[in-house]
This record gives sequence, structure tokens and C-alpha cells, in this order.
Amino acid sequence: MKILILGANGQIARLVRERLLRATTDQLTLYLRRASRLQDVDVSRETVVEGDVNDYDTLQDAMVGQELVLADLGGTFEPMAKNIVRAMDATGVTRLLYITGLGLYHELPEKFDAWLERSIGHEVMEDTRRAAQHIETSSLNYTIIRAGYMTNNDEVDYQLTNKGETFKGTTISRQSIADLIVKIVQEPTRYSYSSLGIAKAGTDGDTPVYN
Repeated sequence: MKILILGANGQIARLVRERLLRATTDQLTLYLRRASRLQDVDVSRETVVEGDVNDYDTLQDAMVGQELVLADLGGTFEPMAKNIVRAMDATGVTRLLYITGLGLYHELPEKFDAWLERSIGHEVMEDTRRAAQHIETSSLNYTIIRAGYMTNNDEVDYQLTNKGETFKGTTISRQSIADLIVKIVQEPTRYSYSSLGIAKAGTDGDTPVYN
């Protein structure tokens, strides 16, 4: 499979890249703003593209011939989501894995939801929601991954909730998110057209619980 990783120097993206190189024969295109930040590029299986997701022409060029896109991005999300959808539509790429945060639908328990809105800020949350809505109303075969507060714990331990269900837990290891992504890459029809909450069981609380 040919996979385009947007934000390839992101912490989750790096974990996914490492696992895909070890466990598959997939060809990876690593897209990031500063290519010099990448190390140990396997030139036989990896192509590096220096570009910003907000640069539509560079993004569209990188999309050509891809089979799956993984987005691990930070910043102002709505314009990037619009560019991703537009570029995928233009090049005929349909499968998208999009990492974002929890709280898109006010799906959290009431006290945790209120804390999140205060902590993150309404304007940032609304940008995140608009980006996700743009993906969900597109023609793409998307999986939105709504992650709890992330840790660097060396563990794979997670539970999933679907859109419309109350989000369970508050925190999640990046290794767990990477594990979910790799499973979907290896079986691309899994969790099609879905928005998944991911957190570690037993971390429920009114604020993030780290254990």
C-alpha cells in the first residue's frame, strides 16, 4: 500500500512509521514542513516531501498515487481539513485517517466536558469541530480518531467508543493510538466512515487521569 503521512514528524506519526516499516512492505510518503527534522529515512521505501498542508498545490502533488492518508497535524485545523479533502477529491484518493482530540460532539461526561471547554477554549474547540465536520460531510472514507489526553507511556491499552456514545476515559498513550492506526492500515475497511473515541479504561474523571 502507498501511504501519505501528513505531519510526518508528529509523535504519533513517527510511531506509526516505525511500525509500518517493521511490519509491512508499505511505501510511505513523509510530508512535513521541515524535512531536515527526519532521520534514518529508508530511501527504498520512503519519499520525503517538504511542504505545508496549507500549501494546496504541494499537497495535491503529494496525493497523486496514494492509497491512504494519515493526518497527524497541529495548528488551525479547518483550513487544513478543507485542503486535505479538496486534494483527495482531486486525485481520487478516498481513505483518510484523521487524528484529533476528544470533545467534538460534547460527548464527554458533563463535568469533564465543561472542564475541557474551559481548558482548551471555545474558539479552538469550534475550529476543531468545523474541521471534523468538513471531513464527515465529504465523500471520503474517513476514520476520525478522537484521542484522550496523550501520554508517552510505553503501553498499548485502549477502549473505543463510537460517535453517539459517551466518551469513556480521559487519557491515552500515543503507542495505543499508533496501534489502532496500524491495525486500520493493515485492514483498510475497518472502521470505515466512523468517528472513534480512544482512551485507556479506568481513567475516567472530571479532569485527565494519568495512571
